[in-house]
Amino acid sequence: MSDGSKHADVAAIEKCKASYKQILVEVGKVIVGQHDVIDDVLMALFCNAHILLVGVPGLAKTLLISTLGKALQLDFNRVQFTPDLLPGDITGSIVVDEVPSTGKHEFRFVEGPVFTNLLLADEINRTPPKTQAALLQAMQEREVTTGRETRKLSRPFLVMATQNPLEQEGTYPLPEAQLDRFMFNTFVDYPTSDELVAIVEQTTGGVDREAQGVMTGADVIEIQDIVRRIPIARPVVDYAVRLSTATRPKDPTAPDFVRKYLNWGAGPRAAQYLALGAKANAVLNGNTHASIADVQRVARSVLRHRISLNFNAMADNLSDVEVIDNLLKAVPAEG
Repeated sequence: MSDGSKHADVAAIEKCKASYKQILVEVGKVIVGQHDVIDDVLMALFCNAHILLVGVPGLAKTLLISTLGKALQLDFNRVQFTPDLLPGDITGSIVVDEVPSTGKHEFRFVEGPVFTNLLLADEINRTPPKTQAALLQAMQEREVTTGRETRKLSRPFLVMATQNPLEQEGTYPLPEAQLDRFMFNTFVDYPTSDELVAIVEQTTGGVDREAQGVMTGADVIEIQDIVRRIPIARPVVDYAVRLSTATRPKDPTAPDFVRKYLNWGAGPRAAQYLALGAKANAVLNGNTHASIADVQRVARSVLRHRISLNFNAMADNLSDVEVIDNLLKAVPAEG
């Protein structure tokens, strides 16, 4: 890389850091707290990846994503997933139209809500697996095939899905193949008491708050390209790989608690997303290279949906996050 390119990237990273602060200000007009969740959504966006937000109803998951859409000035569509939703309701369908001048009929494709920049798949686990799978091709290849035609989706394209905990009545667990397509699985927790006071005061007053646009689609694509170019040293890559492989019970490097508590561990995408997420976290903080601390920052969200707890973990009341935290302690930063 030439010196000119390096200087341009450093300037672009500083610009991204400034834009990030502006986004927090605009989103903060509508959303109280949830800074880690906002960071995860932005990192997924800048990695050209997808994110799954998990939390009980009423924690502003939908509002957060729609507010980010306004701040980023991106096309935004929302699909409310229900048990009777069909795949064509998401991807689009072919209809037959009559041509008034000739009286003949012709086929016409009607685009579904997936043809957008930001797709909010709201309560994605309330629809059966057949409809959930309608998103797989769009998420992986950024295209949709209907009949014999394949149509490209616009860039950027990101699926931001919300999910209620599986204990909620009337939910369907997401297939593992689809879960693996989400870069992050981010838990949205309850607000603190102080945050709840601010929420009540903000939402019951007479002032209507709305986020203003601070970025465009072109800016997002530029940042996505910068994230890819951020250097990541070989020891940091090695750490991400060791962290990923240590989740596999049959791997020789797996700690004893992994063999005791997990059915299976993370696949190759985990290491890829740990490295990519580390780069995005570095860019958000204005750093010019990814570090081991950046990998550790994204480890929970990257790994929690890529490990499977067994009956021993359930009997000991152990959560996936606790397993990952133990893993971060067990795997040394230097191999």
